[in-house]
Amino acid sequence: MNRSLTRREYLMRATGGFAGLALADLLAADAMAASPLAEKRPHFPAKAKHCVFLFMNGGPSQVDTFDPKPALKKYHGMPYTGDAKVGSNGRAVGHLMQSPFEFKKHGQSGLEISSLFPHVAMHADDLCVIRSMHADTAAHASGCLQMNTGSIFIGKPSLGSWLNYGLGSANQDLPGFVVMTDPRGGPIGSASNWTAGYMPAAYQGTLFRSGGPPLLDLATPEGTSERTQRRSLDLLKSLNETHLMRHPEETELMARIESYELAYRMQTEAMSVVDLENEDAATREMYGLNDKRTADFGRKCLITRKLIEKGVRFIQLYSGGGHIEDTWDGHNDCITNHTLHAGETDQPIAALIADLKRTGLWDETLLVWGGEFGRTPTSEGVGKPGRDHDWHGFSMWLAGAGVKGGQAIGATDELGFKAVEERCHVSDLHATILHLMGIDHSRLSYLHQGLAQRLTGVEDRRVIAKALA
Repeated sequence: MNRSLTRREYLMRATGGFAGLALADLLAADAMAASPLAEKRPHFPAKAKHCVFLFMNGGPSQVDTFDPKPALKKYHGMPYTGDAKVGSNGRAVGHLMQSPFEFKKHGQSGLEISSLFPHVAMHADDLCVIRSMHADTAAHASGCLQMNTGSIFIGKPSLGSWLNYGLGSANQDLPGFVVMTDPRGGPIGSASNWTAGYMPAAYQGTLFRSGGPPLLDLATPEGTSERTQRRSLDLLKSLNETHLMRHPEETELMARIESYELAYRMQTEAMSVVDLENEDAATREMYGLNDKRTADFGRKCLITRKLIEKGVRFIQLYSGGGHIEDTWDGHNDCITNHTLHAGETDQPIAALIADLKRTGLWDETLLVWGGEFGRTPTSEGVGKPGRDHDWHGFSMWLAGAGVKGGQAIGATDELGFKAVEERCHVSDLHATILHLMGIDHSRLSYLHQGLAQRLTGVEDRRVIAKALA
């Protein structure tokens, strides 16, 4: 599926000069006829039509969430003498520290989950926990970039953009890729995490605000009738199309024209999605909207369910703000930190799972949970219950459409430092997500700087077969 050159672009480049100019009217009309977000056929029948990425910004600790390590109880308080090179910014590696959170087996599968997630644990048989994830960086900014774009370098298209490009949108009145961040800000790197990179801007994520109208200036200006607004947009579109006829190679202009029309169509559709006033009391209680602790993430999860009902392809929710102390980055006190953030997200995530099942959307929606990396099994000093960055081995989970739940894949070593069994790179996770969405990661490419670029890069990456139902 290499859509790097449209028919219009190919003919312009192939013919060139005056011959290319002679084709301008025809090709510009051709460009206007097809929206860049028009729905496209997958490579093969997809298990999932929608993907929700629950991004735990800052790096949750695997040994405190989904990767129990009994050996840490045995060695608790002892200095670490192994050869694992972990940590960041020259921080001292402290003593080994057991998890303060109790792990129990849940569901018929007996999947072990920390006491941090009592609500999610009720869906243990739906979760496929990958305990052997590993990444290439210890820094938050590059770690978030890699988890979102497949690269530690800025400027690459994000996962949601690749899905927008490869599959298009099922609803032309809403963005195909929606992002909702934490009200405390973030994540590190901001929009570079949902950018379209070198692709046309039409494929980038659309940021919904944490409160109030999802987008600024979405409502029709006071005193402006719908007829007046429509006539203004039609005039603007006409001027842009005239310019496009003269410069048919400008894909950014095509994206700009589309964005104006999308914004107009969104005025009704988007406002109805974020309006939760008509939700019944039971739904509000289920998502935790009446509890200050869970209200924000619960609101985002409920909006997510409504976006999925409307056909939105990819939705990303962030837990954790822009400042280190507001994220899952528990350097000083991992116990208090993780108790706070798990408490904010556990009930809403479980509610989303239950609601998707109730509405019949579970069998076509893929859920992904995790952060940019994990945390060390050591403290950051004696009497300091914080944990440092660990990118050598950490946990994430998948659930929903096409996923074989009730299992843990791979393993870290005895203490939880490194992935040692069935190691899964970030790009393997991306390949698996694309596969579940009906896309062969090795065939999805975009021509940039003379190279067929891919989300999963040029290395030999694989679909995590054990995760598939």
